[in-house]
Amino acid sequence: MKSYNVAILGATGAVGQTMIKVLEERNFPINEIKFLASERSAGKEVEYMGVKYKVEAVSEDAFKGIDIALFSAGGERSKKWAPIAVSKGAVVIDNSSAFRMDSDVPLVVPEVNPEDVKWHKGIIANPNCSTIQMVVALYPIHKVKKIKRIIVATYQAVSGAGATAIADLENETKAVMEGRYYYPQALPHHIAFNVIPRIDNFEPNGYTKEEMKMINETRKIMHEPDIKVSPTCVRVPVYVGHSEAVTIETELPITAEEAREILMKAPGVIVEDDPINNVYPVPIEVAGKDDVFVGRIRKDAGFENGLSMWIVGDNLRKGAATNAVQIAELLIKYELI
Repeated sequence: MKSYNVAILGATGAVGQTMIKVLEERNFPINEIKFLASERSAGKEVEYMGVKYKVEAVSEDAFKGIDIALFSAGGERSKKWAPIAVSKGAVVIDNSSAFRMDSDVPLVVPEVNPEDVKWHKGIIANPNCSTIQMVVALYPIHKVKKIKRIIVATYQAVSGAGATAIADLENETKAVMEGRYYYPQALPHHIAFNVIPRIDNFEPNGYTKEEMKMINETRKIMHEPDIKVSPTCVRVPVYVGHSEAVTIETELPITAEEAREILMKAPGVIVEDDPINNVYPVPIEVAGKDDVFVGRIRKDAGFENGLSMWIVGDNLRKGAATNAVQIAELLIKYELI
């Protein structure tokens, strides 16, 4: 089997570390691997397949000879380094929002629009974590019944906001239990024993940037520019695993039984739906898994052709690292590198 030279930019971050694990678990055909980060993180050690590697400071020369570059270092670094990596011959799979809505850049979820990788021009965008798990669960239904409208409320883990937000949850929880006050470092309000109905900055229309990502990315991935999407994104005191309460309206009538049958056959989806016996997905049990889990599937009381469900996924894995590695596997499958 042919093997490839791979670089990970942002190798010391939560998503970068998860990318390393996923590459190991999926036995990705690697010839040489390189771990890159900012000057601040250069010199740190990471481990891959039992071997310790020094993290290198990202530079133009770092991408020489690289076939696939997995980026998870933020939008500004992606804008700077992705074109450079492409100029050196690499295909960049970028986890930031920098290129997602660029008309020349495919935005790919392998279970939904794998063929889109074929028209890449050097950069492929990895969608937002909350968008990924939603479209994995909804697209199989859309193919059969055509979804007109999506209303979604998210319950997003602090790991989606980075290491400082994780520390906020830990430190605030300890402070509350000890009767002390802790000043949040990453989030606009306390997250311990609380929920925050804001993720990212607000736009003039009253939606946040995170919510607008879900609207625009869903339309692009599903190739449905007119589909109506109304999200409310909420941060909750959970370490790993995003949850979503989703209601859809379809053009054709659909029953809960039909939806379960469709989803049980869908790639990347696991149905856990026996609520009477407390069987439904919860983030603490989904953390560390690559599939998208769906439960609480029921006829919606508000729409004639409505269906409601509960969708849960690991935001660091399928919501980021695993999806990126799956895109890399598509490049190999379609012989694009």
